[in-house]
Amino acid sequence: MSKLLEVNDLKMHFPVRGGVTMKKIGVVKAVDGVSFFVRPGETLGLVGESGCGKSSLGKCLVRLYEPTSGEITLESVDITTLSQKKLRPLRKDIQMMFQDPAESLNARFSVRQIVREPLDIQKIGTKAERNAKVDALLKKVGLPASAAEKFPVEFSGGQRQRIGVARAIALNPKMLVLDEPVSALDVSVQSQVLNLLVDLQKDMNMAYLFIAHDLAVVKHISDRVAVMYLGEIVELADSEAIYKNPRHAYTKALLSAIPLADPDHEKKRIRLDGEVPSPIDPPAGSAYGHRINHPRYEETVGMEMPLVEIAPDHWVAADPCSLSEEDWENVSAAAKM
Repeated sequence: MSKLLEVNDLKMHFPVRGGVTMKKIGVVKAVDGVSFFVRPGETLGLVGESGCGKSSLGKCLVRLYEPTSGEITLESVDITTLSQKKLRPLRKDIQMMFQDPAESLNARFSVRQIVREPLDIQKIGTKAERNAKVDALLKKVGLPASAAEKFPVEFSGGQRQRIGVARAIALNPKMLVLDEPVSALDVSVQSQVLNLLVDLQKDMNMAYLFIAHDLAVVKHISDRVAVMYLGEIVELADSEAIYKNPRHAYTKALLSAIPLADPDHEKKRIRLDGEVPSPIDPPAGSAYGHRINHPRYEETVGMEMPLVEIAPDHWVAADPCSLSEEDWENVSAAAKM
């Protein structure tokens, strides 16, 4: 199948400044050499702890951040360094939905203005046609027509997120970057918004990059899952393979933290020792090995740890601190080929 979006060796480093002159004294390596692709109509889940670089990656894809290096290709067009003028007509194809509906909606705009804004910017149709489109979009996301003349403060969190969905799909995008779209909502409302997103995807054939830290939610909605740790993807596979047969130790630890509905069923929790390394001063070797003080950490200093295909369409970082002995032998052999 063709690739809608392709990312190669993407990096997003933020300067750290200090002193009276605000001189650059270091960088935060929020995203540090990430590669993946998204097919038309599929959902790629992106998971990891807070601070691992998920949201920064998502903002790079829609060019809210200017990547430090790497390549972002949307339908064979390199959009990484396009000027804003050349990028504008392509923005309709990839849109973003944000985590906090209260913060992402302009409190001074009516719902009609908020949802119509993408149409206004792209100069699609007449004003009357754009207003009619807004009414249709609100109906599509489950809001009454009367909502158009109200303001965000008059709605609940779930309703605000539906407004955000309506704005995101206004231009009939081919892909949505969803940055933790349900994490700020009550559990009962989360399922409603998730079901809405699933229905819209089927109806409009959109691809999703679904960013989240809740692995139970990601399992429900994703076709494939990428696990991110300290700015890098450490495992990438089909959703079923990730949840049934994780290979990277960090993935196993994340999955062990998912709560079970059955209180009588005991589940072995993998507790991670140590602290997450700082993206300002990452370790010279395996970031995961450094965190858990793995005995093989020293041999990873300066080592390249690329993603290697350990099974069909199942990719894992070639890191001896994070794999079983058998997997490491297979991965290291494949990496040398």
